[in-house]
Amino acid sequence: MAEPTALVGPDQCYHCGLPLDGAAFSVIIDDAARPMCCLGCKAVAQAIVDNGLDDFYRYRTELSPKGDAVVPDQLQQFTAYDNESIQQSFVRDGSDNVSEASLIIEGIVCAACVWLIEHQCQQIPGVFSIQVNLTTHRATVKWDKQLVPLSHILATINGIGYQAYPFDSGRLQNLHDEERKRSLRRIAIAGIGMMQVMMSALALYIGADEMGDAARQMLRWAGLIITTPVVIFASSVFFKSAWRELKRKRLGMDVPVSLAIIATFSASVWATITDTGEVYFDSVTMFTFFLLLGRYLEMAARHRAGKVADELVRLLPATTTRINPDNSRSVVSVSELQTEDIVLIKPGETVPADGLVLQGESSVNEAMLTGESMPVLKARDDVLSGGTVNIDSPLQMQVNAVGESTVLSSIIRLLDRAQLEKPAIAKLADSVAAWFVLGILVLATLVYSVWSLYDPEKAFWITISVLVVTCPCALSLATPVALTTSTSSLTRMGMLTTRGHTLESLSKVTDIVFDKTGTLTTGQLVLKRQKAFLDGAGITSPQQLLDLAAGLEASSEHPVGRAIFNASDSPLRVENSRSVPGYGVEGRYQGSDFRIGTSKFITEWLGDELIDKQWGGLNSKTLQHSLSDSSDSSDSSDLAIPNVVYLASKKQILAVYELQDQLRAGAEGCIHYLREQGYQTTILSGDRHDVVEGLANQLHVDNFAAERLPNEKLAFLKQLQSQGSVVLMVGDGVNDAPVLAGAEVSVAMGEGSQLAQVTADMVLMSNNLTVLPQVTAMAGKTRNIIRQNLSWALGYNLLALPLAAFGVLAPWMAAIGMSFSSLLVVLNALRLKREV
Repeated sequence: MAEPTALVGPDQCYHCGLPLDGAAFSVIIDDAARPMCCLGCKAVAQAIVDNGLDDFYRYRTELSPKGDAVVPDQLQQFTAYDNESIQQSFVRDGSDNVSEASLIIEGIVCAACVWLIEHQCQQIPGVFSIQVNLTTHRATVKWDKQLVPLSHILATINGIGYQAYPFDSGRLQNLHDEERKRSLRRIAIAGIGMMQVMMSALALYIGADEMGDAARQMLRWAGLIITTPVVIFASSVFFKSAWRELKRKRLGMDVPVSLAIIATFSASVWATITDTGEVYFDSVTMFTFFLLLGRYLEMAARHRAGKVADELVRLLPATTTRINPDNSRSVVSVSELQTEDIVLIKPGETVPADGLVLQGESSVNEAMLTGESMPVLKARDDVLSGGTVNIDSPLQMQVNAVGESTVLSSIIRLLDRAQLEKPAIAKLADSVAAWFVLGILVLATLVYSVWSLYDPEKAFWITISVLVVTCPCALSLATPVALTTSTSSLTRMGMLTTRGHTLESLSKVTDIVFDKTGTLTTGQLVLKRQKAFLDGAGITSPQQLLDLAAGLEASSEHPVGRAIFNASDSPLRVENSRSVPGYGVEGRYQGSDFRIGTSKFITEWLGDELIDKQWGGLNSKTLQHSLSDSSDSSDSSDLAIPNVVYLASKKQILAVYELQDQLRAGAEGCIHYLREQGYQTTILSGDRHDVVEGLANQLHVDNFAAERLPNEKLAFLKQLQSQGSVVLMVGDGVNDAPVLAGAEVSVAMGEGSQLAQVTADMVLMSNNLTVLPQVTAMAGKTRNIIRQNLSWALGYNLLALPLAAFGVLAPWMAAIGMSFSSLLVVLNALRLKREV
């Protein structure tokens, strides 16, 4: 057996020769593990091996230029991507045999491309759905692996003229760079051709009467020679797109543009060869140049609009430091990490996966996930999310989730879903655009017929102007660019939009309903007020009583117990601690027994007579009077008393503690601004009536409903909707999932349950309620931008069409008008970025 040709070193990719840069991919070739620099090289190399073409490496004389280079025809079926190990990095398997993959698709130029890809793939048996983002060129496909392999889906996309690859942030950046370079090359060819042709055309226009036939014909041939590469190379992007659409019996935007270029060029060629009529090579090169320039500016704006999603993808580092079982350290690829691994995160480094802090204490910047710029202190057992940045000192973390299971991956999926899902207004625009093209062709035919009878010499060029000026690029861009820009801006603010219809529906909201605990309040109890009664038996101060209470609650996981425990800096050591579920805790300290818990728990021990003697009974009146006498009383802005616990010995009550839920920072400002914007505000809670009423009065909320079970919350929501209200629901818990799903628009708190977040249309990652008024304002601005874009796109065509049909606009002027129309729509949408 011949040995493989030695073209690469140990630190180079065996397939393409590029540096490995820490990548840990490999493929077994001739019984040896050969290193690969990326997933693309690994996929191609594995496909070569699987198809029995190992000789490709043994006898090659040069390296493949890159991982996705052209390979033998037998390898074009994408079989490598059916490999389970390769799919781990970009495929997520769900229930009922549903798999979901993220792809990048090359070659998309307009909404017609998106429609064609989606329509073609959805006809494949086993494909549940495919959604393509016009702005980012990303696609999400859901299919059944048992019915159809992924390679067949990729081959289908390839068969209709596009290239599909598994999503990779590096590949996406390379795709954007290559797309930009190709566009600039086309613009350069068209620009140079336009300038050269204009010189010969100018000579023909100025000196036509004095110029001899030979000179005139020479200038015509010069124009033909210069224009030919412009048409063949620079204009090819229009021709390929139009042919792709026509093959699938679809009329897209590039069909009329291609017809205009081909017809004008062909007529000019005929005039040059036969030495008859007029030539318009200058028009061909000019409107090709302006069309390409408009497309380039439009593409640059698209890339900026989708930048947030790209930034999120690139948050994770390529490598990290893993601490091995023998305490040695090794630098490994993040893709190699598994759950239970321990990694070292140095100051300034990015957290590579989700996990828990094992050792160390440091501030962590979570701005890209939550929108909050202030670092968060992390210590032992605190949660770390992949993509956040360690600031102060080293941390050791145990990995709990990697790959598609991380918080960052779920955020990216939700953001993709929001940008992929099309609201009704976008679907309407796409539908109108398709019919609009058909109308253009019919109208162009009619215009040509009329002008042929009136002035045959002008008929052809006026028809060309009609075809160019009415291209509906702006119409199809009007909605998706605005939505993508808006969702990206909201993500920077800490509000993750997870469904495409959200902004459209949010602009119609009339009522905003809040859950209480965990939404308007933090859901974390704290000790607000206390009253101590010393018994003279070794207890010398209120602080010692609190330390005793904390010692009794040391092993409790109940929120009340944790609040008491956290209120003390030095809990006392209590013996024989025993928890009584639903009542409290009993224990022994310095030979005496103590209890902390509910009034019933204490009454059961002391008896009513002893309590009546000390306090006159444990009723709310005596309790309020006792707490109001406390020197540690809080101000009048405190919430109503939700929880009170008692500390007692066998002789008497020693202390009473009032625990209160904390009002979430920004709640008052949020309600104030929402009411100023004209929304009706309501608190909908399962908590006690007096607690909810107190909070409603404090925040000046319009309405409240208390002591409601989940089904009663949903019934309350339905009643509001039956009265004509369009409701935005804000909640956080599992019990809020039904009402979140039932509302027209729903927001889940970032600290809330996973079920609530999956059910909701938006997730407030920052947990900062002051963002909510900004979100509602952004929804209104987005709606206005979309309406402005659609109005402009339709208004422009209604204005320009008569001008073109009556011969006022020359073809090159029509090209400028069409490009300007599309660019104006994109720039108008980008104004939403400045609203942040």
